[in-house]
Amino acid sequence: MSMVSDPSKEFSALTAKGFQIEYHSHASAILSVDFPGVLVELEVALNSLTIPIEEIIAGGGGEAKGTQRLRKALAAAEWVKTKFEIKKIINGRERESISHEIDHVKEFPAGVVALEIEWNNKDPFFDRDLENFKRLHADGAISAGIIVTRGRSLQESMRALVRRFVDERQIQSIDALKAWGYEPTSKQRRAIETRMNRKKNPLTFREAFVDKFVADKFGEATTHWRKLDDRVHRGVGNPCPLVLIGLPDGIVTFHEGKTALDEVLKDDEDNDDN
Repeated sequence: MSMVSDPSKEFSALTAKGFQIEYHSHASAILSVDFPGVLVELEVALNSLTIPIEEIIAGGGGEAKGTQRLRKALAAAEWVKTKFEIKKIINGRERESISHEIDHVKEFPAGVVALEIEWNNKDPFFDRDLENFKRLHADGAISAGIIVTRGRSLQESMRALVRRFVDERQIQSIDALKAWGYEPTSKQRRAIETRMNRKKNPLTFREAFVDKFVADKFGEATTHWRKLDDRVHRGVGNPCPLVLIGLPDGIVTFHEGKTALDEVLKDDEDNDDN
């Protein structure tokens, strides 16, 4: 007999930190009864997650090193990348074959749970993830799907977070940003200068940079809570049991300074060597 767990209690440490947790299609009951280990492992992995602001700036909006560390924490708990291959065979002959690759999958005694992290992709990636979960659930390959993405507070606070970074470091030029790992393209540079030099309502350098940086890298067409929530409430992925987890603005930290930047630059150098 499976031990029963209360998801609200398991995730209490996360919700206290501002994480958004939402269940669909009886996912709460399914995880509580059959997969209590999932709740424990996710809380452990997510509870210590931080993303230094320097990683966001130097990373240019791609996947932050903090989310890469989350992936490593999940992998250490045996949530591994898995390719599912489903074949249709009629009278001994293969008629159809389709495959789905999921970044984090773990098999438990009661079944299999799949998880995807969408830190900063184009929002159609949500359609891919949800449809994969739906098909795999329909074929009996998984019992539930989990998606982790930027929560509402993080998305809405991104401009304020980037502005705090440039204010605290008294950054007044693109050259000063280079010391923090940000190298704009010529198009981005022109866009910043246009905002500063326009005749009507010109912006300061900091205003122009924040406006351009956030719009380019964390805009509405990227993966964040509202885009995911909209799809799920339209029925995309239904009836697969789903858990949606939104990362809060509180995971972004400001005290690491050059230590965080050095880690980003070291990883970039290692990647260049490979």
